[in-house]
Amino acid sequence: MSKSTPESGASSTHAPSSKSASRGRRKAPAPQSYRYGNREFLNRELTWLEFNRRVLHEALDDRTPLLERVMFLSIFTSNLDEFFQKRVGGLKRQVAAGVTTTTPEGMSPHEQLAEIRRVVLEMIHSQAACFENELKPRLAEHGIRMLKWADMSSSDCEFANEYFRKNLFPVLTPLAVDPGHPFPFISNLSTSLAVMLRDPEDDETAEDVAAHHFARVKVPSMLPQFVQLPATDDEAFRFVHIADVITANLGDLFAGMVIEDVMLFRISRNADIEHDEEDAEDLLEVVENELRSRRFAKVIRLEVPAEPHPKITRLLMEELRLEEADIYLMPSELDFTDLNVIYGVNLPELKFESWQPAVPSRLLDVDADIFSLIRQGDILVHHPYEAFSASVERFIRAAASDPDVIAIKQTLYRTSSDSPFIPELIRAAESGKQVACLVELKARFDEERNIGVAQQLEKAGVHVVYGILGYKTHTKTSLVVRREGDSMRSYAHIGTGNYNSKTALLYTDLGIFTCNTAVTHDIIQLFHFLTGHSPNRKFNKLLIAPINMKTRFYDMIDREIRHAKDWKARGSDPADPQRPHIIAKMNSLEDRGACKRLYEASNVGVKIDLIVRGFCCLRPGVKGMSENISVVSVIGRFLEHSRIFYFYNAGQSEYYIGSADWMYRNLNNRVECIAPIDDPMLQARLKHILDVMAADTRQAWDMMSDGTYVQRTSDPGATPHPGTHRMLMESTRREARGVTTR
Repeated sequence: MSKSTPESGASSTHAPSSKSASRGRRKAPAPQSYRYGNREFLNRELTWLEFNRRVLHEALDDRTPLLERVMFLSIFTSNLDEFFQKRVGGLKRQVAAGVTTTTPEGMSPHEQLAEIRRVVLEMIHSQAACFENELKPRLAEHGIRMLKWADMSSSDCEFANEYFRKNLFPVLTPLAVDPGHPFPFISNLSTSLAVMLRDPEDDETAEDVAAHHFARVKVPSMLPQFVQLPATDDEAFRFVHIADVITANLGDLFAGMVIEDVMLFRISRNADIEHDEEDAEDLLEVVENELRSRRFAKVIRLEVPAEPHPKITRLLMEELRLEEADIYLMPSELDFTDLNVIYGVNLPELKFESWQPAVPSRLLDVDADIFSLIRQGDILVHHPYEAFSASVERFIRAAASDPDVIAIKQTLYRTSSDSPFIPELIRAAESGKQVACLVELKARFDEERNIGVAQQLEKAGVHVVYGILGYKTHTKTSLVVRREGDSMRSYAHIGTGNYNSKTALLYTDLGIFTCNTAVTHDIIQLFHFLTGHSPNRKFNKLLIAPINMKTRFYDMIDREIRHAKDWKARGSDPADPQRPHIIAKMNSLEDRGACKRLYEASNVGVKIDLIVRGFCCLRPGVKGMSENISVVSVIGRFLEHSRIFYFYNAGQSEYYIGSADWMYRNLNNRVECIAPIDDPMLQARLKHILDVMAADTRQAWDMMSDGTYVQRTSDPGATPHPGTHRMLMESTRREARGVTTR
């Protein structure tokens, strides 16, 4: 956004507006007891569940477009799946190891598991009620119906049976369990049909499970989970679940047997697998072994219908070694991620308005040399409002084809399967450029893809490294070294998000392009640190974890504390625009060292506004501890992923962006990069983002001191606030119109 744009605000020496949209906000009473912990800190796992409750609320909220509500039900389930695999899996491993010590907020692993189960059961019942009682009828009004087999006409059944014969029968593999066939392996997050069979010659009165034959049929995950039936005059989009189609045709799979009972079930396995890097000679081999171990890891959750078959459930519990607390009765769909098929129907009026990212104004001339544009001044880009393809992809593409570029270095944490960066890096290497790529093999749930990326790059002659022993490389940085005249000039991109073209359309992220020599010198040092593994690097401009980031952030908080003491000595008017002020926008907040410093800063009068999308272990608004701290979470059509840090610094305002949250792992156990934004015009753009979020009364939730959240609302009679994402889309449109009309 240019400086002339009205929304850009004041210069960098003026603190961003922290006016919270308190008018019209639903107030919650001050808690008398703490819900999820002690006086100082909230429990990480339970505050994460509160985050996912806010995601679920997007489905419950009738202001959300109908098909988007369906999608949020899917996202809620997907989030919960990952939570069970990573966090619940870890807690269960602690219980199995006999760990009884409590967390800083006073909960043992067993107590956390019990509370997690209580909260999850409550939420999945809300999810089911929303879908069954509200969304299904609303979908039917728009010609979208999900039919059960019993509700289908004879012609529908014949259509589905034909689909089974052509598409499912050749794919399915019924697996029987008997003395000659052991209980089958069941893959993680797979949905299966448990089938109880009986030989017609057996005694029909036999009651015990052993007298029956058990078989498992996996529902193929590679196929759409709903089969679309022929349209009718009233219903254009009619679906039946693939599991119902298989169930109706089980006789073809088990010819000559009597099908006694059928039950759908779904399992989750532990993804919190320990591996020992210290003794590893080959990190690639370690990660490949971890993937194999995870595939066969212990089952930690069994999802079954609301009225499960008792014999089948008992058999599954015995074979999978589960307890009652591991069984979740699902009141509606077993797996709401299957609803992605329903979301895909062509009814754009039932979705968010389409958004086409704008080309950043500084990059509108597609024929211009991008390096010359960067030399004119740093370029800040904001995705998905501005196009990733026209900025980050263009930067790497230009570097690969430019004959004056000598070297390209890039970090890859998560990238898409069809990443445009891989062929460009390969093309650059094949043309003789020096290309180095750090591929993080330990990016959870992307390990297999990253192994493939690493091997593909290595075969093309790219120098591939896997990072530093004991640390994940989470930084999002690229370096291009270009011959210009008789010397070399370096260009860098530093971002808050992954080099992933798909998520760049869904996640909000920031990135800066610069050839500032102080910054690029630090980036060169960073890549030497990553490839040479020498920790003795000095960084002057950049905050790099695990080297200087934690210390620098702590020092900046301490600096505001010192300024606050001086400010209080001058009179300490809370409305004073020169009041010491910190604003930090991030995904999650858990680092106790940062939290304690924020508490200290609050107690001396520093105003602290935290924008934390996900979980937050800090407790805001506690008298005598954090009464000057507010925490807000913004949830909506885009996933808030950018990190912005602002320090008033006695009028010499400082802004930073980068890859790290204030979490122990980010500050201590990962390689991260935070970059200062010094240009006043670019600072004004960051200020605008923070101001928009502070004023949001549509997507914003205020955190209470007991760990619960209250959604903001507009004043009665006032024009409803469009929300952060709509506001930033509109300001991007206005900026694009302003540029194109000049």
